[in-house]
Amino acid sequence: MPYVVRDASGQIVKLLAEKSPEATEELQPGDPALLAFLVQAREDGGLQNALAASDLDMIRVLEDLIAILIDKRIIVLTDLPPQAQQKLSRRYELRSKLADLGEIVADMDEVSLP
Repeated sequence: MPYVVRDASGQIVKLLAEKSPEATEELQPGDPALLAFLVQAREDGGLQNALAASDLDMIRVLEDLIAILIDKRIIVLTDLPPQAQQKLSRRYELRSKLADLGEIVADMDEVSLP
């Protein structure tokens, strides 16, 4: 049976498989409070996954924004901390290689086989 930890308001905040000093209350598997906690945990996990996925999109937005600021000479790459310079340089290098590969694949698409 699952053991739970509750907060000051009585809401379940943690679920454990075994009894512990902090989790002494045992609930039946079909307990409504337990089911509500599990549903909320699943929804929160979905939100965390969605947020993590949007982080990847935001990284690209920030990368593009930094490139625009550098192109417009609003900032200079050397204005950034050394670690940021290294990371951006590595990203630019990887993107350049990817762009080169894209051109090779595009060229291959134009070749027709007999």
